[in-house]
Amino acid sequence: MITTASIFFGVLLATVMSSMQEGSYENMVNNVVKFYSGFIQIQDEKYWDHKTLYYSFDMTDELHQKIDSIAEVTMITPRLESFALMSSENITQSAVVIGVDPEAEDRMTNLSRWIIQGEYFGTNHNTILLAEKLAQNLDVELNDTIALLGQGYYGNTVAAEFVVHGILGFPNPELNKSFAYLDLERAREFYSAEGKLTSLALMLDNYSDLDDCMEQLKTKLDSPYTALTWEEMQPEMVQMIESDRAGGVIMKAILYIIIGFGILGTIMMMIAERRKELGLMVAVGMQKHKLASILFYETFYMGLIGVISGIIISIPIIFYIIHNPIPITGDAAQAMVDMGIEPELIFTAQPKIFVNQLVTVFIITLIVSLYPLINVIRLKEINYLRD
Repeated sequence: MITTASIFFGVLLATVMSSMQEGSYENMVNNVVKFYSGFIQIQDEKYWDHKTLYYSFDMTDELHQKIDSIAEVTMITPRLESFALMSSENITQSAVVIGVDPEAEDRMTNLSRWIIQGEYFGTNHNTILLAEKLAQNLDVELNDTIALLGQGYYGNTVAAEFVVHGILGFPNPELNKSFAYLDLERAREFYSAEGKLTSLALMLDNYSDLDDCMEQLKTKLDSPYTALTWEEMQPEMVQMIESDRAGGVIMKAILYIIIGFGILGTIMMMIAERRKELGLMVAVGMQKHKLASILFYETFYMGLIGVISGIIISIPIIFYIIHNPIPITGDAAQAMVDMGIEPELIFTAQPKIFVNQLVTVFIITLIVSLYPLINVIRLKEINYLRD
C-alpha cells in the first residue's frame, strides 16, 4: 500500500504538472498567433526567403475555395507587407508597412485593442496607424502628416503622404518601434500592387488541428503557393518552449527516479523477508520460472494500480482547473499583461499527458521487476532455507 501510494502521488503530481506546462505553452502560442502571425500563412513559395513584393500573389476564387474547404480553418486574413522610409519634418526612419483588411484583421488579431491614442481605421482612405515607439522616433502626433517612400511591385519608386490616425502600443518592443498599418486597398495603390497579397493568415479553432490542416493544405496547394506554420515563422519561440520543456522533463525524471527506487526498495524488502518461503517453494518442486512470474505480476499490478488511480484522480482536478484557471497576481501578472498574455495558469487535457505517465511508470515497473526475476533464477534453495 505504501509503494502503491507513492506511485499514485507521483503520477498525480507529474500529470498535473505536465498539464500546467503544456497548457501554458498552448496559451502562449495562442496569444502569439492571434497577435500577428496566425497559425498558418499561405505565401508564394519564394516570399519568405526574399520578403519582396515581387513574390506576392493574386487571391483567386480557386485558392479561396481550396482554403475555405478545410473545416479547421475559422478565419482568413489577407495582408500586403513591405518596407518604406517614413519622414516627418526632419526625421527619416525605415519601417514595416502592413496593408490589412481592417475588419478581418480586427476579428483575428484584435488590432484595435492596442490603440492608445486616436482611433482605428476611419473613413479617410489616406490614414495610417503607427506603433508608439515609431511615432516617437519620427516625432509625430495624431493628425500629423508623414511621407512614405518605398519600392513598388514593378521596382518603381513610390511616394505618398498619410495622416496619422492612430497610435498603437504593442507589448513587443520590436513591433513597437517598426510597425505601421495601412488599409489594404490603399497599400495596394501605394505599392502599385493592385490585387496582390504577400500572405493569407489562417486561424484555427484548436492548436491540435494544426498538423491535420497542414496535411490538407499540402495536398490542395500547388506551386507557387506554400503553407508555413507559426513554428516555421517564429523559430525563436519554438526554441524557448523546447528549452523550458526540457527543464520540465528533468524535474519529472527526478520524480520518477524517486518512484523507481521506492518500488525497488519495496521489492528488495519483500525478497529479503520471504527468503525461506521462496526457498521452500522451490525445494518442494515449484518451478523457478513460475515463481518468477508470480513476483513479476505482483510488482506489475502494484505499479498498475498506482498509475491508474493517479490518472483517474487527476482527470477531474485538471478539468476543474481548465474551466477555472488559477489567476496570477503581482509583478508576474503585470509582466504577462505587458507581453499580451492573460495572467492565468492555463491547464490542458491533451491525451498524451495521461498516456505518457502510464507508459513511463509501466517501463519503470518492468525495469524494477528484473530484480526479483534475477533473484529467483539465481536462487539456491539450500542457502535460503538455512537463513
